[in-house]
Parts: sequence; structure tokens; C-alpha cells
Amino acid sequence: MDTGYQLGERFEDVIRSATGASRVDVREELQELWSGYGKILRVGLEEGASATVVVKHVRFPDGGTHPRGWDTDLSHARKVRSYEVETAWYRDWSHRCGENCRVPRFLAYERDGDEILLVLEDLDGAGYGARRAMVAWEEVEQCLGWLASFHATFLGEVPEGLWDVGTYWHLATRPEEWEVLDDAALKAAAGVIDGRLTGARYQTLVHGDAKLANFCFSEEGDAVAAVDFQYVGGGCGVKDVAYFVGSCMDEAGCEEREAAVLECYFSALVGELARVRPEVDGEAVEVEWRDLYRVAWADFHRFLKGWSPGHWKVNGYSERVVREVVANLAER
Repeated sequence: MDTGYQLGERFEDVIRSATGASRVDVREELQELWSGYGKILRVGLEEGASATVVVKHVRFPDGGTHPRGWDTDLSHARKVRSYEVETAWYRDWSHRCGENCRVPRFLAYERDGDEILLVLEDLDGAGYGARRAMVAWEEVEQCLGWLASFHATFLGEVPEGLWDVGTYWHLATRPEEWEVLDDAALKAAAGVIDGRLTGARYQTLVHGDAKLANFCFSEEGDAVAAVDFQYVGGGCGVKDVAYFVGSCMDEAGCEEREAAVLECYFSALVGELARVRPEVDGEAVEVEWRDLYRVAWADFHRFLKGWSPGHWKVNGYSERVVREVVANLAER
């Protein structure tokens, strides 16, 4: 059913050209982009290579509408850059992802002033039509396996065209949240924590926003793909792992499952490195990144506590992890 949403003739021409369709229509508005920067749409195709595609239609607003009030020039510049990075990711990098770290196929891109059109494969039509608000352990394993494959695939790569440092919360890009952070010990240690992560010997590409909502599952839950690459860039893989766990487990789960999470992820990572990067010492990567898991957790907690100190993720487990990390840094 046509929703009446207008992409404009120029953008419709791009979609038709990329898909071979004779006609396109916006069938569904899937999601509004953060802070009112546009929409994600499902577009129907007549006589096209597939029945539908997914389109990210970005429109840079004149003024911000951030739900937590972080409407600043820095915030706007970060978002604009994030869409440029996502375009570069799909155009120049995404084709290297295999079935073990499945992503949507890139079809087309167009920019017209303050509007961006990104045309992608519809993962629902490719068998990844399920979304999860809550996950069973087997589905957690699927996501950790995806992350392990992704990190193995891009280990050692220079993130050309992407963020030099991936993730949306790293210290250099969040000075405002650091400034208002009401935790003196964590605030003082923030630079050292950041330095441990950015100075790690083994670097890869990190997804940068690997929350549960950005994973698309098969109906049986035995396969998974990932979307939303606005903050993909350089980093050590456990940044994604810590962030993912915090997105889908409560305080008790984060603590009780920590050992199982790390065993699952590193088992998959070492196996994937042996398969796709046999010249890399997988055990050495594991030793370094295991030691950085809680450091990565503390790094995100630093951002979160400055950005939204009342957030549900600011819990006892995270506070205990941070106290341990800060104490260990002081002993070095």
C-alpha cells in the first residue's frame, strides 16, 4: 500500500535505475531516524530485481529535536558525518562481509543538498525478517558470532572513509557529556581508559552501535544479520561486545553471563581468525582483548553517566566494573 510519502522524482529515478523497476512506491515507514533526521522506508518495486528495497532517506533539519536535549552544533556535525560514514561503509567496505557477518547488499546512493538517499537490500525478503526485544541465549550466541566474524574479517584494517575511532560514545567525540559527568574518579580516569582502548595493539573495524535493535534474525533464530553502520570505524572488538551485552541483558544477566559471553565470543573469534586470517595469532588477540573487556565497559559507562545519569543501564554491576577498572589503572 502506498503511504503517500514523497521521495521526489530524482530519488525515485535512482531507485528505478538501481533495481530495474518500472515503478516504485513507498509502502511502509519503518523507522524515524534519531532526532528527526529522516526516515527508513520500505519501497515496493514493480518489475524490479526484487519485490522491495529498504531506503534510508536523510533530511538534515534546520534545528535539532534531540529527545534528551543534546541539540548542539557538535551533535549536528557528528550526525551529518555519521551518514557520510555509513555511505562510505556500504559503498566501499560492505561487500567484504560474508554470510557469517551478513549485512544488507548496497544498491545505490545519491545526495541532493541536505538530503541523502541510501538504497539497500531488504533483509526481510532475504530471510532475516524477525526482530527481538528480548533474546534467548542461543540468539545471544548468534550475535556474538556475527561480531566475532566481523572483527576477524577487518582485523588490522585502516578505516579509510570511516570514523578513525568507531562508536558514537568515544571520549574525543563526547566532550560535553564528559564535562557534566558527576563522578570525579571516572572523569579523571577517562583519558587513560580511552588510551588503553585506542592504544591496543590489535585493532579492527567495530560496528559502533551493535545494540540488539540493530540485529535482524531469521524466523528460527539460527541466523542473524546487522544494520545501521553510522558509527563504524577503528577500534578493538570488545567495545562492540560490551555494548551489545548491555543492550540486551539486565544487571544480573550481565554479571552472571559475563564468563559465558567472553567464552562464546573468543571461541568464535579465534576460529574465524584461523579461517580468514591464518597469519594472525588469534590467541594473542584474545589475551589482549579479554583484558580490555571491562575497560570497554567502563568507557561506555563514562559516556552514559554523563549523557543520562538516570538511565537503567547505570546499575550496580556497571558501577562495580568501573570501580575495579579505575583501581587497576591507578595501580599500573
